[in-house]
Amino acid sequence: MPARGRGAEAPSGNEGGEDTLKAIEWTGSALRLLDQTRLPHESVWITCETAEDVARAIEEMRVRGAPAIAIAAAYGVALAALEASRNADAETVDKAASKTGVLRRIEEAVRRLRQTRPTAVNLFQALRRIEMVVAMSRDLTPAALAGRLAAEADRMAAEDVAVNRRIGTFGAAVFRQPVRVLTHCNTGSLATVEYGTALGVIRSLHHQGKLRHVWVDETRPFLQGARLTAYELLADGIPFTLITDSMAAHFMRAGQVDAVVVGADRIAANGDTANKIGTYGLAVLCHHHRIPFYVAAPSTTFDLSIPSGASIPIEERASGEVTHVLGLPVAPAGVCAAHPAFDVTPAELITGIVTEFGVVEPNAERIRATLAAGGRQEGGDGA
Repeated sequence: MPARGRGAEAPSGNEGGEDTLKAIEWTGSALRLLDQTRLPHESVWITCETAEDVARAIEEMRVRGAPAIAIAAAYGVALAALEASRNADAETVDKAASKTGVLRRIEEAVRRLRQTRPTAVNLFQALRRIEMVVAMSRDLTPAALAGRLAAEADRMAAEDVAVNRRIGTFGAAVFRQPVRVLTHCNTGSLATVEYGTALGVIRSLHHQGKLRHVWVDETRPFLQGARLTAYELLADGIPFTLITDSMAAHFMRAGQVDAVVVGADRIAANGDTANKIGTYGLAVLCHHHRIPFYVAAPSTTFDLSIPSGASIPIEERASGEVTHVLGLPVAPAGVCAAHPAFDVTPAELITGIVTEFGVVEPNAERIRATLAAGGRQEGGDGA
């Protein structure tokens, strides 16, 4: 499904909120991704035909957002299986050797995709699920195995949409009166398969007539808020104002922010949450100004194998993403810059975590009970 907006045109509006932007499309033989490094001025789709194509797209942030990365990686393994099965059919080798070669290629693809982004735990959850399907399907022919992996990725994509809708419903139910919400980074249809997590809550509030306004952090240094969240809200006709990250405190002090809702890339067993750099600062500001701070994330974002945020791996990205903006230098040549892509917000600063199972109090006991009731199994994530 093409994304709204061509060239520098503004995206068209939604009717009823059912027709949302999409950034991932599986064709049966390739994975098409809306290149998010080109938005908002160009809607360019790239075609991934191999697992390596998908891995590079993830690393280069052409596809981004923890749920979207996970689904893309699942399809990436399916692409590896498809390619290996075609090669096996073309070669004159015995069936056992052919199957061994396909399984080896799948293992290599999983290993490569695991290396792309270290913080977003959804990636590791998805790859572990794919590995379980492989383990249960070793008796299939290479072609049948490839088809089963693609079907599993399809199921994961459909589940993501349903989960996001439930997150939106639970999140909107928290607020009884129309609210002004501030959000950080991009957590909508461009970061998921459809609808979004924190932005899904905002969409649900809007559809229910309970949203007064949205404050959108620009989200330096990659500008996901300015480039992507603004693009999505404009498409939906949701009222918003773009602000620089450093303006959040000003608007909170002025009494113009009623709540902050953000997404997450990994949530530790105790509720500590890793999200896009700048999130921790917002939580501190909310604590000072007595503003509720909510995290919206699916159950796949929880990593119960990690006791606290201190153990969450933080991705360090290239310094050029700080010294340059959209390819243009903003600092003197030779400047050394740091770029931790995420920070960790302590659980005590989080009002509640909105999941597809409801709003969870951010502590270990409540989290485990909620996930267990929802059928989430405990375990490590191989990150």
